[in-house]
Amino acid sequence: MHNKNKSRGSYFYAIGLSYKKADAEIRGHFSLDEDAKQALLKQAKENGIESLVVISTCNRTEIYGFAEHPFQLIQLLCDNTRGTLEEFQNVAYIYKNNEAISHMFRVGSGLDSQILGDFEIISQLKTSTKLSRKHGLLNNYTERLVNAVIQASKRIKTETDISSGATSVSFASVQYILNTIENVSDKNILLFGTGKIGRNTCENLVKHTKNEHITLINRTKTRAEQIAGKFNLVVKDYANLQEEINKTDILIVATGAQRPTIDKHIIQSEKPLLILDLSIPKNVDSNVEELDHVNLVHLDHLSQITDQTLEARKAHIPSAEVIIEEIKAEFKSWLETRKFAPTIKALKHKLSDFAAAELDTQRKKNVDFNEAQAELISNNIIQKITNHFAHHLKDDNISTDDSLELIKKVFQLEPATKNV
Repeated sequence: MHNKNKSRGSYFYAIGLSYKKADAEIRGHFSLDEDAKQALLKQAKENGIESLVVISTCNRTEIYGFAEHPFQLIQLLCDNTRGTLEEFQNVAYIYKNNEAISHMFRVGSGLDSQILGDFEIISQLKTSTKLSRKHGLLNNYTERLVNAVIQASKRIKTETDISSGATSVSFASVQYILNTIENVSDKNILLFGTGKIGRNTCENLVKHTKNEHITLINRTKTRAEQIAGKFNLVVKDYANLQEEINKTDILIVATGAQRPTIDKHIIQSEKPLLILDLSIPKNVDSNVEELDHVNLVHLDHLSQITDQTLEARKAHIPSAEVIIEEIKAEFKSWLETRKFAPTIKALKHKLSDFAAAELDTQRKKNVDFNEAQAELISNNIIQKITNHFAHHLKDDNISTDDSLELIKKVFQLEPATKNV
C-alpha cells in the first residue's frame, strides 16, 4: 500500500522554528543569509534530497522537503547555521504530510505571521522556490503545493480585509515612531540597510512621516542610491556611518549582517537617540542600552503593538480559512489523481493491446473490414472504461489502495507500476 504523500520512500516534512517559541537571539542562530541558503541547497543535492524549499525571515526559518526522516532536514539546517541540535529541539516544530501542507498554507496566507495578515512571506516563498528549481531540487509535488499556497494568498488578500492596517514590521516600526516621537517631520532619521525590510520601511517613512531629513546608508552604496533616487533622499558612504549616527535622532537598522554592526562605542553624541533594530540576527548590541540617552526597540517588541485594526482583522480569519480549505482540497484531489494516474495509464495500454489483437483478428476474417470505424469505436470504449475506473478511484468512500491492487491483479498489470 502506498502513501499519497510519499515520494521515492520519503515523506513530506516542514521543519523549523518561529517567533512563537524562539526569541530573536535563537532565531538569529538559525538565520540563513543568501550564501548559507546556497550552501544548504548544495548539501541537500549531494545528500540525495529530491525536493526542498527553505525560507528564512525575521520571524522564522523553515525547510519544506522530502526525507525518509526529519533529522535529514534538521541536520541540513544545523550544518549551515550557528544553531545547535539542542537549541532546535527546545523551540522547533516538525510537521509531516497533511500537517506540513496545512502549515505551509497558514504561513503563506499570513495567518501564522508575527503580525496577522503580513503577506511579505509569500514573496520569500516564491524566491526560494525559484532558487530550489535552479538547484534541481523542486519536484512536481512541491511546485504544485507552492502554487496552491500562492493562489490562496492572492484570494485572501483580495477577498478579505485581513491585511488592512499595520500588517508588516516595516509599517509597525513607522507607526511606533509616529506614536513615540513628537514633531517627527523635524527629526533626523538614518536608515542603515536597504534590503527588503529596509526598502519597505523607507517607503513607509516617506509616506507617513512627511520627513525631508532621511538619510540612507548601505554597505553597497549603489543599492541605497537606487532607492534614494525614487524618493529624492540623501545617501552617505558606509565609511560615514558613525558620523551620521551622531547627527541623527532616529536610527533604523535593517541590515543582513550575521553579527551586531552597532554598539555603544559607535555612539558619541549625548542627545536622545531612538534605535529600531529590524534585523535577525540582531544587528544592534544590547550594550547600547547602557547609555542613558538611548532607547533600543527590537522588532519582537514592535510586533506586540496592537493597532486599532487588529481586532477587526481577526474577524476575517474564518473567511481566510475557508479559502485555504477550498484550495487545499483541490491540491489533495490532484494528489489522489496523481496517485492512480500510472495505473490508469497502464490499464489503458492493456485495453489497447486487447483491442489491437481483436481488430487484427476481425481484419483477417472480414473482407469489407472498416478500419477507421473500428478504430473509432474501440478507442471510445477504452476511454469510457478508463473513465469509469478513474471515477471509482476518486470516490472518498472506497479504499483507493485496495482498488488499485485489485485492478492491477485483474488486468495483470506490471507490478513495477508506481503510485507516486
